[in-house]
Amino acid sequence: MVAIPVQQPASAPRRPVSRPLQLIQGSLSARRMDRQAPLLANLHRIGDGALAGLGLAVVGLSALTLHWQGQWTHRFEELEAAQRLEHRLQESAAVLEQHHLTMAGRPKLLEATSSEKLVYVSAPQLQASGGFGTLLGQVNTRRILAGY
Repeated sequence: MVAIPVQQPASAPRRPVSRPLQLIQGSLSARRMDRQAPLLANLHRIGDGALAGLGLAVVGLSALTLHWQGQWTHRFEELEAAQRLEHRLQESAAVLEQHHLTMAGRPKLLEATSSEKLVYVSAPQLQASGGFGTLLGQVNTRRILAGY
């Protein structure tokens, strides 16, 4: 047995084989557009450049916004910690004042003050910072709180 290709009738018109996206590729050809309407092609290039620049600006502003939100969260957490410490300090001062007032009712328990009995405490040494941290070292990995 021998395989023979089937002959197609000559009367049937042959359709050209269409490639995918052939219509789009022909209509959006840059060279063809330059030849037909150079001003329009230049306007398209300007528009494409403007859109690319706008996209980069949006990405940059988004990154800055996230960075500033992280900095805000960090500073707000520090503020809350300072407020807690201030509240504890006020409570401690109130307890000490109450204790002093009760001791003032018993003057024999109090000792007279003099300059020889004063204790001087030196100020704590501040550690010098090592300069600016690296950019990746400044990235906040903690959860960012919502709100103001």
